[in-house]
Amino acid sequence: MKEARFFYAPNAEDNDRLPPEEAAHALRVLRLKADDEIFLMDGKGRFFRAEVTLTSRQDCCYRITEELPQQKTWNGYIHLAIAPTKHIDRIEWMVEKATEIGFDELTFLQTAFTERKNIRVDRIEKIVVAAAKQSRKAWLPVVNDCMSMTEFLNVPHRGAKFIAHCYDDFEKVDLMAALQRDSNVNEAVVLVGPEGDFSHEEVAQALTKGFQSVSLGNSRLRTETAGLMAVTMAQLTYRR
Repeated sequence: MKEARFFYAPNAEDNDRLPPEEAAHALRVLRLKADDEIFLMDGKGRFFRAEVTLTSRQDCCYRITEELPQQKTWNGYIHLAIAPTKHIDRIEWMVEKATEIGFDELTFLQTAFTERKNIRVDRIEKIVVAAAKQSRKAWLPVVNDCMSMTEFLNVPHRGAKFIAHCYDDFEKVDLMAALQRDSNVNEAVVLVGPEGDFSHEEVAQALTKGFQSVSLGNSRLRTETAGLMAVTMAQLTYRR
């Protein structure tokens, strides 16, 4: 039995050909031909069974044969806001793994100690798409560009709000325990700081905005590990 081949087609129903990058993979790598079966994902909760109708040098045309609505494997909404690491490959690794686990939104934070000032959102989105196809995720997380810490804190956020940090002079609760305590809310945003942590003032500012001070455990984690841990804890709490 051939392995199911998934392609990202955000407007699958309104088109009859794969997007250029997906078509290039289908034609040059997989060498698909007319009548081959493929699966399309729109990133908004639906898969489609389809068959290839025509291939050319650049185009791979298809015909949808069946719509396959999917059920999200977790309840609610998981939003990770994280400061990008100095070495971008570490945050890219985290994005890939977090997408495989499952979350809904990603925002990059510019904090007092953030060393990297720019993010290529288009590259991050490509990593998200590849990870979603590999892990058969019907929903793609939203990827936001960098925002300042102050700007992010002033945006209204629904559900439970948490800031993870390493300061001992702020009372902290375990994130997993806090999520389970508020599991009926099923919406959470978790802030994770850069390699040097948030500044003391940033933590205090977040607390005045209604964020809860939390710990991710007894180990001191790298930024990307902390981000992945936060997503995993939320996923375990909210999964169906």
